[in-house]
Amino acid sequence: MSDKLNIRSNFSFAPPEDNESAWRSSLDTFEEALARAFPGAIAETRTSALRGDTVLDFDIELAPDVWVSGTAAMPAPDYANVGLIDVTADEAAVFAQWLRDTYLPSRNCVRFLSSFVMENGDETPWPLPSKGDAQALAETMRRHIATAQAE
Repeated sequence: MSDKLNIRSNFSFAPPEDNESAWRSSLDTFEEALARAFPGAIAETRTSALRGDTVLDFDIELAPDVWVSGTAAMPAPDYANVGLIDVTADEAAVFAQWLRDTYLPSRNCVRFLSSFVMENGDETPWPLPSKGDAQALAETMRRHIATAQAE
């Protein structure tokens, strides 16, 4: 694996654009699911300075000594977004697989985008594949990043 394709970036996960309410989630259910799936998870709600909505900041241990931080915003039934901060595609993929396979009501209702790609001028989210393990999802995320590097 190339170091260039394993760069650190922020990754954002959201429902499909044509079905924003697909996740049918709330910060409470998300926090409960994190605590069940990632023992030792640290979570705290706060008011977002950007929109004034309540958000959930969290830190979870994906693997021994591999911690990631993120923020979840779910202020209304028709809006949800979960972001991971400064992670590799491999780390984001482990979280994305859990989100897709365990938390969400359907495996085909996740799209993602990285800050690396956005900073390079592309704000088009990609669908997260509905099949595949974390390794396959990481490959998709690396291809996503490679689109920005090719420009």
